[in-house]
Amino acid sequence: MMPLFIQQLIQLISAFFKSRVEPFTITERVAMEIISHEAIVPEAYKDSKGVWTWGIGVTNASGHKVNRYKDNPQTIERCLEIFIWLLNTKYVPAVKEAFEGFTLTEEQFAAALSFHYNTGAIKKASWVRLFKEGKVEEAKESFMSWKKPPEIITRRTKECALFFEGVWSAEGKATVYDVKKPSYTPNWSSARTVDITKDLEKLL
Repeated sequence: MMPLFIQQLIQLISAFFKSRVEPFTITERVAMEIISHEAIVPEAYKDSKGVWTWGIGVTNASGHKVNRYKDNPQTIERCLEIFIWLLNTKYVPAVKEAFEGFTLTEEQFAAALSFHYNTGAIKKASWVRLFKEGKVEEAKESFMSWKKPPEIITRRTKECALFFEGVWSAEGKATVYDVKKPSYTPNWSSARTVDITKDLEKLL
């Protein structure tokens, strides 16, 4: 049996290398943070505007056709797989471009990516320019100006705290909803909490 101090040493070395994250890399913490602000619906549904949506906010506009998931629920792992693909192909490049010449911390990257996944506006948001100019307090104020609809304020507050103060809010769990039929809208009363850490470990 391996001595305890050897096991502890291996754990410390593993933790060290895990902490050396390449810039603009989706880690488990980054993915968990964004998912904690969203929800997972394993079956295609209509959002508040009638747009067919699936998984973690995925629509046909992403390039991944979601109508195939109507009456065809998928596993949580499949939902996460497409979500990670979408982040890497559509959202991470835009964040990298917006912060060209700057190295973001894992916390800053997670917050910026979450903001962009929600708004699609990382390239035009004035808080990015203000931050790059070193006007941190003005950047914070500008960040929090993205507060419509009112339900988004909690998310924006957490993103702001993560970017400017390094405060994480996710705990490795996601809220999952079923679909109500025949309206094909989320069944809010079906909410359940699911631990997604092991699924993310497989994908990242």
